[in-house]
Amino acid sequence: MRRKLASPLPQRHGLDAVRLRTPAETRWATMRDHLVERLPRVEPARIDAMLRERRFVDRTGPIPPDAPYVPESFLWFHRDLPVEPPVPFPIGIVHHDEQLLVVDKPHFLATIPRGQHIVETALVRLRRELDLPALSPAHRLDRVTAGLLMFVLNREHRGAYQTMFRDRRVHKTYEAIAPYDPQLELPRTVRSRIVKERGIICATEVPGPANAETHVELLEHRDGLGRYRLTPATGRTHQLRLHMSGLGVPILGDDFYPLLTEKRLDDYSRPLQLLAARLAFTDPVTGEDRSFRSGIELAAWSDPAAWAGEPPSPG
Repeated sequence: MRRKLASPLPQRHGLDAVRLRTPAETRWATMRDHLVERLPRVEPARIDAMLRERRFVDRTGPIPPDAPYVPESFLWFHRDLPVEPPVPFPIGIVHHDEQLLVVDKPHFLATIPRGQHIVETALVRLRRELDLPALSPAHRLDRVTAGLLMFVLNREHRGAYQTMFRDRRVHKTYEAIAPYDPQLELPRTVRSRIVKERGIICATEVPGPANAETHVELLEHRDGLGRYRLTPATGRTHQLRLHMSGLGVPILGDDFYPLLTEKRLDDYSRPLQLLAARLAFTDPVTGEDRSFRSGIELAAWSDPAAWAGEPPSPG
């Protein structure tokens, strides 16, 4: 296996530098000309400024603004970062050893840099806060879902743990708070076909052979709400949310199902009441049985008035 070429630039804000490999063709006179075409979302004036600021480097150091084009070579640079609203919730440490870091991710924090979420992500924050530059995620959680998220400390072990999640060799259980329907017969296993199209924010259930399966159990109920345990056998996009909505008991705080509603990125009210509560697996590196439980309590169950934003009662 060929080792990835090491970056000459250190991480910045917990982020690796971007690496570009120039193509074999030679139709550009300068590296600047190629970068203008290669990075269409960056204004040419900004590329010129970055070149003057020595922000683009090759294996020998910063390249000058008039550097001639070199085919099949490597460049590294750090992108300009977007302005992001801070996610004002801490990340809880559940377990930390030489191989793994398991955390309780709060609601509203994305797992990895993507789209509008770059610095305010679990991966980047943990790299900075714990000084773990090689940290990488073993799997992902949706931004609005809270609970257990596992990271790998050493790059040589990353593939083993990611493959374990990919091959569904991890037993996952979730908890959710949703309306209680005394007519709904539980426990039951829900099976359906879920399709998520690129560029469309919501997934949909469509006719056809099932590709998604969730076991749904009611743990307890009170005051019109139920606390449910959800055990997915598959991992389709938004599977748990779609299956609960399809049962007529959509998860509290769900802005996608059954109806898509707009919500500002910095609106942290009424978080989705879905929690990754437990992970259990046989460790592919050490061979030991591992089991982790979240320490988070879903607010709509532990403090319904606070979750709903109701003013405190007089007393």
